[in-house]
Amino acid sequence: MTSLNDELLSDDEEAEIAEDQENSQENEEESSKSGGSEDSSSEDEEDEQNEGDELEIECLRQTGESSMSASKKPFSELGLHSWLIQQLSSLHMKNATPVQEFCIPKILEGCDVLGCAKTGTGKTLAFALPILQQLAIDPYGIYALILTPTRELAFQIADQFNALGKTISLKCTVIVGGRSIIEQTRDVSARPHVIVATPGRLADILDNNSEHVENILKKIKVLVLDEADRMLDGQYNDSLKTIFRFLPAKRQTLLFSATITSAIAKLHKVSVRKPYFFEDVSEVATVDKLDQKYILCPQAVKDAYLVYVVKNFMERNEKSSVIVFSQTCHECQALAYMFEALGFHVGSLHSQIPQRQRLTSLSAFRSKSVRILICTDVASRGLDIPHVDLVVNHNIPQCPKTYVHRVGRSARAGRFGAAFTFVTQFDIVLLKAVEELIGKQLQELKVNEKNVTKYVSQVLVSKREAELKLEQQNFNEKKETNKRKELILAGLSEKEADKYLEKIRAHKRGESVKKPELKPKGTKKGKGADLSKVEKKIVKKKK
Repeated sequence: MTSLNDELLSDDEEAEIAEDQENSQENEEESSKSGGSEDSSSEDEEDEQNEGDELEIECLRQTGESSMSASKKPFSELGLHSWLIQQLSSLHMKNATPVQEFCIPKILEGCDVLGCAKTGTGKTLAFALPILQQLAIDPYGIYALILTPTRELAFQIADQFNALGKTISLKCTVIVGGRSIIEQTRDVSARPHVIVATPGRLADILDNNSEHVENILKKIKVLVLDEADRMLDGQYNDSLKTIFRFLPAKRQTLLFSATITSAIAKLHKVSVRKPYFFEDVSEVATVDKLDQKYILCPQAVKDAYLVYVVKNFMERNEKSSVIVFSQTCHECQALAYMFEALGFHVGSLHSQIPQRQRLTSLSAFRSKSVRILICTDVASRGLDIPHVDLVVNHNIPQCPKTYVHRVGRSARAGRFGAAFTFVTQFDIVLLKAVEELIGKQLQELKVNEKNVTKYVSQVLVSKREAELKLEQQNFNEKKETNKRKELILAGLSEKEADKYLEKIRAHKRGESVKKPELKPKGTKKGKGADLSKVEKKIVKKKK
């Protein structure tokens, strides 16, 4: 049985290992001749510093192209047709970014491509432009499938395809959750030129209507995984395997991401057809025009500090827009209610609100009718909102790479921006991890404590009222219901599932210090419990 990595980039599954090794050596030699490999002395230093998966990532870097400086190459020199150049000119785009400069010609040549570049550097256009050019030559459906982790990002990618593909009457369909699956099945059956989808919903359609859609995806020429690091982190494996069953073995595969992970490195290693790899190398993982600072504050009054900082920034920058990232859906909605009670006009974006409301909040923020957007990490990936002046991290993310994606919502496309992160006495280790990843030490932003104290009582009252409002709405009820179903499917009895959920609630209320662990009855000694996907992720994070 082939692995997910083997399925993704291999169109010659019967190739022998010896041929694979020879091809790999030839590719590495060609890459080193073209200047793609790095200096051997720097490789030795990096190999000494990194272990395990990081070693694989370094090997991947050694066989790829890299660029340290901003590109000045016009789109007209990349092999794009005149009609696309005119479309780009109408959008005031003349010069390509490094990821576009290096990847577009390779995609036009038919190569598989792995592209890694910072957020806000135009990775979407790097694959959209060559797809549109090839589609214009021989238009048929379905030509390309783009898979992305979030619904909002799927709509954004589709908007860019539609804007650039007007002159060729492009038909682009978005397939995501939160909408009628019957209507979306009809949309797929209509054979649009391009499908932009989230893996879960597309897999559901293919599973439930395999007889009707079995051959629809067989003519796909291009498969794109956007935000590839997240797509390959394991949570989408089942959905991706279902989708790959319906895809042709002979296809062009493109992967784009802002960060490299061990999964991407392993994918390059096991693939028979070695992809072209591009990384926009830099010592700093975030853009230069982003002013990054941290604010040290006590945990008990962090919300008061948040309100004070946002209020001050908005007063000093009247036309500015601010994104506030929170850790959970519950915290996100509580902060939104709190800000509204304090007289702010805000929007919220997280997975527990209906899709239509999510799109409405995003549209209002883009149009600047709402200037403060409070969201979870559902908005941290790929969303292009050019006018975001400030990103505020209400918490430091547990995964440092999430920080890179969050702050990437500001200072996009060469603009200036700022990112403030609140740090409590419990977050010092997480702060150091972020600094190590981005290759830059954050400076502290001093906040006048006396001014903050004026807001403390009002903020605490508003936050408590927000929490009560959420309790009255049974905000977490839907989430708990879904989790209960997953626990029962994982092998727990109904009583065991209810008991576990009650312990979780007690832990959140502070009545229990230790978070409960799943120990279903009947689990054999020495073997792990048959946990649900959610619980597996929890265990994996602990490790």
